[in-house]
Amino acid sequence: MAEKVLVTGGGGYIGSHCVLELIEAGYQPVVVDNFSNAVRGEGDVPESIRRIEKLLDTSIEFHELDLLDRPGLEKLFKKHSFSAVMHFAGLKAVGESVEQPLRYYRVNLTASMNLLEVMQAHKVHNLVFSSSATVYGDPQHLPIDELHPVGGCTNPYGKTKFFIEEMIKDHCTAEKVAIGRRKCLSVFGNDYDTPDGTGVRDYIHVVDLAKGHIAALKKLKDDCGCKVYNLGTGRGYSVLQMVKAMEKASGREITYKIAPRRGGDIASCYADPQLAEKELGWKAQFDLEKMCEDLWRWQSMNPTGFTNGTAS
Repeated sequence: MAEKVLVTGGGGYIGSHCVLELIEAGYQPVVVDNFSNAVRGEGDVPESIRRIEKLLDTSIEFHELDLLDRPGLEKLFKKHSFSAVMHFAGLKAVGESVEQPLRYYRVNLTASMNLLEVMQAHKVHNLVFSSSATVYGDPQHLPIDELHPVGGCTNPYGKTKFFIEEMIKDHCTAEKVAIGRRKCLSVFGNDYDTPDGTGVRDYIHVVDLAKGHIAALKKLKDDCGCKVYNLGTGRGYSVLQMVKAMEKASGREITYKIAPRRGGDIASCYADPQLAEKELGWKAQFDLEKMCEDLWRWQSMNPTGFTNGTAS
């Protein structure tokens, strides 16, 4: 029988892509989501999951569940024998975390503690945690490798990711394991120390990102302990470079304005993915042009996102 993998936040953008890749890789995902970052589709199932079911002609077990609901989480683990957990659930906006820090600490940290404790009680030791480059703070060097110091976070969102990483490490040690909807795009800051003054980030195709998570899941079979891998293209692109790439993909001019910097943002951040290539056999396959082409194609077919109900 296929190994069962619990996917928390599996109705979201990255989580749902990983659900698809799990099925393609021969796993049986069980998805939980509380709809904080997912669109509800027919039958109270996330629209993203419904579309995967249609695309692959399969059925995916889904439970509407908030990880803050400890009894509900216990009930799920009693029902299933999971071989691993992929953890995507959590609040995820940098700017919002600066405005609502207590909410981010309460939701992200408590949910992760509940998950780890229930996993421990049911002897589920394999976890793939989807973290964030924000744990590195303002980079001391670029590209960022896995030896770069962590913890100098510039926003509460990043701190929650860092704290969760620390919880996992300590626990492992203890157990030994552009569509016309906006008139104008806001570019937050153009006075950073970057080639064009706008923020530089390591944009990555979501399919590459999902396949990287599956590669990490497979690595757990090697009894590798607690490992950190940076997933990225190894190249940074500025916000204005992204705007130009989207203009090319869409064939439209994108009107933008320069807005003040957002709290918690940094100038540049992009990864050194060499360790992931060496140990996971994973490497990003798609460039910026392909990312923008696929994004534009999806948006053109789904102009209001998942809420319009059209299949893609």
